[in-house]
Amino acid sequence: MPSKTPPALEPGAAEKFREAGRIAGDARKLGISMIEPGVRLRDVLETVESFIRKEGGGPAFPAQTSRNQIAAHYCSSPTDEMRYEAEDVVKLDVGVEVDGYVADNAQSKYLGTLPKYQGMVDTSAEALAAAIEIVGPNVPVRTVSAAIEQAIRKKGYTPVYNLTGHGVARWKVHTAPQIPAVPDAHDHAILEEGMVIAIEPFVTDGKGVMHEQGRAEIFMLRREPRKMKGLDPAVWEVIEKMRGLPFARRTFTKLPPEAIETTLARLIRTQCLMVFPPLVDPDPSVRVAQTEHTLIITADGCEAITA
Repeated sequence: MPSKTPPALEPGAAEKFREAGRIAGDARKLGISMIEPGVRLRDVLETVESFIRKEGGGPAFPAQTSRNQIAAHYCSSPTDEMRYEAEDVVKLDVGVEVDGYVADNAQSKYLGTLPKYQGMVDTSAEALAAAIEIVGPNVPVRTVSAAIEQAIRKKGYTPVYNLTGHGVARWKVHTAPQIPAVPDAHDHAILEEGMVIAIEPFVTDGKGVMHEQGRAEIFMLRREPRKMKGLDPAVWEVIEKMRGLPFARRTFTKLPPEAIETTLARLIRTQCLMVFPPLVDPDPSVRVAQTEHTLIITADGCEAITA
C-alpha cells in the first residue's frame, strides 16, 4: 500500500488536476486541428505551448509530435524546419501543470486514406476506452493491462511492450504505478481512490519494442549541481524554475545558443541532467499510434480529466 495520501485526495488538489486536465485537453485538440501535410511541426508545438500559458497553466513537459516509426519524444529544436507529410501517422503529446499538478494527454492523426493506418489510430483510442471502462479502486493494474492488450490484438495490431502508462503527481510527470499495455505477472499494484494516472496505449504493426535513437531535445534535472562553475546564470535560472519538470532547448527563449549548449553539456557531464532521445522502431516501415488520457480514480470508477 502507498505510504502517503494519494495525490487527488490532498486538500484542493483535485480541482487543480481538473484545471490542468481541461487546459491539456483543449491544447491537444487545438494542436490536432493544425496537423496537416505541409505544416511545420515546430509551429504546432509552439502554438500549443503558447495556448497553455495563455490559459493560466504551464507546460508539464515540452509538447511533442512524433511521426510514423517514432513513437514518442520527438521535440522540435528552436530551428527545426521539419513538416508533416501525406501518409504520416502523427502523435501529439501534451502535458500541463497548474500549481505543479500535472495532466498528460495524447492523440494520433493519420494524414492518409489507407484503412490499415486509420485502423491503427482507432485501435489505440479503443484500447484506451477499454481500459477506462474497468478502471476503479481495488482494480489490479494487470487487469487494466489485459484489457488494453485484448483490445489491440483483436484488431490485428501489436501493443508496444516497453512504453507504459504511469501515475502523475505534483511536479512529477512519471510516478508509480506503471501501467503497461501487456500484463506483467510480477506486478501486484492495485489502483486506489485518489490516485491520478495517465493511460497511453501505443499500437504498432511492428514488433512492439522501441529504442532510443537520435538527438535528445528533452531534458530533466536529476539533481542540483554541487558547483555552478561552467553554468550560465540565465540558463540555470530557467532550469531551476521548472521545479524538476522536463524542458527543451525551445524552453530557453531569447537566450544565446552557446550559453544553452555549454550549460547543458556541463550538467550532462556531471550526471545532473537526464536526456530523453526520440523513442523509435528501428524499422522505418513501421508505424505507431498513441492515445492518452489522465484519470482521477474515484470511489465508483474514474474521471477522465483530459477528455
